[in-house]
Amino acid sequence: MRVLYFAWVRERIGKPSEEIEVPAGVVTVADLVTHLIGRGEDYAHAFENRTVIRAAIDQVHVKPDAPLAGAREIAFFPPMTGG
Repeated sequence: MRVLYFAWVRERIGKPSEEIEVPAGVVTVADLVTHLIGRGEDYAHAFENRTVIRAAIDQVHVKPDAPLAGAREIAFFPPMTGG
């Protein structure tokens, strides 16, 4: 699965994207976040406040309990403000 990181999530992880193999027990967005946190300090720092991180699966905004089945791409980003 292709994982994209935006804004300060990207800065904290140190890369804009990566291809990862999703373990069998990882079935929701929240599960994936937990898996990523386990990959190291940079990920743990990026996801330290899970409640503010937003996600999109195949360019559609989703909630943390959204299933990953069939997803080709997931993006993580902080809340956006515009003006």
